Amino acid sequence: MAWILIVFLILLGGLIAPFGDILGTKIGKARFSILKLRPKKTATIITIITGGFISSISIGLLILVSEEFRQRLFVDIPFLQKTLDESKKALIPLQKEQEELESKIIQKEKELNQLKNNIKEFRRGNVVIKRGQTLFIAEINSNSNVKRDFPKIYNEADKFVRKIVIPINKEAKNILLWRPSDITEIETIAAKGGNWILLIKSATNVLKGDNYVFVSPDLLENKLIVKKGDVITSSILGESDLNLKSIDLQIKSLLRETRDEIKSKGSQVSEIKTNGNFIKKIRDFLQKNQNIKFKLEVVSLRDSKTVEPIVVEINILKIPS
Repeated sequence: MAWILIVFLILLGGLIAPFGDILGTKIGKARFSILKLRPKKTATIITIITGGFISSISIGLLILVSEEFRQRLFVDIPFLQKTLDESKKALIPLQKEQEELESKIIQKEKELNQLKNNIKEFRRGNVVIKRGQTLFIAEINSNSNVKRDFPKIYNEADKFVRKIVIPINKEAKNILLWRPSDITEIETIAAKGGNWILLIKSATNVLKGDNYVFVSPDLLENKLIVKKGDVITSSILGESDLNLKSIDLQIKSLLRETRDEIKSKGSQVSEIKTNGNFIKKIRDFLQKNQNIKFKLEVVSLRDSKTVEPIVVEINILKIPS
């Protein structure tokens, strides 16, 4: 059917085209004029109209004969136009998201550049406070009035930090900045009673001369971590370990384990203090005892709470055969 229609349209165009040409020629010779135009231009217009007539007949026949053409012309094209309009509308929020994403990328690039600058400053030795560093510690007990005592704690912490960051500027005040929601949360928890430790930590690296220091307060339960006489960690050594080098390595390992153990219990202390007398005690023990198994024990010399120093000694003991 399609091929027949195509052949028919070709023949029809071939028949009408000479007719239009002859008609234009006769109008030109007759010097016929439309709208006061010159006969030659009138003939050209007639020829153009004839061409348009051919196209109109072709389209009309296609609409009349071809159902597929009617489907595409009156259904598919409007549908595609509608789909195109909807796609354009859908692109609007995507364009906004793209703009927001580009804005975030620019912001991240600024933060990255700031981080690079901080690293450069750190390498030059101008960083006076590291991110996460504890700046101030305050004890809050069950008898404390947090809302009343908090301004005093803030002022003491602010004064301490100013001496580190801007020691030359004696007139500077209130350089510590924190979120009001953090303070509200701390006041709510502390109001329930109990003993607490307030830690004020730096939220960023701070360079010498900075005008502000962003901090994050943290409230921890002030609990007993170790009691006097507690064995925190221990290790058993054999006959092959009865030399100072092996024992020295074992002591270092025990102290690392001790630090990890007290951290797991909630201690905020980063270092462990040792009683220096234990070295001589171990040497004397090794001189008197040979070919035996023995135990090293890390023993607490005092009661220590959350932020209090952990003081230990290391005992060496025989293990019965």
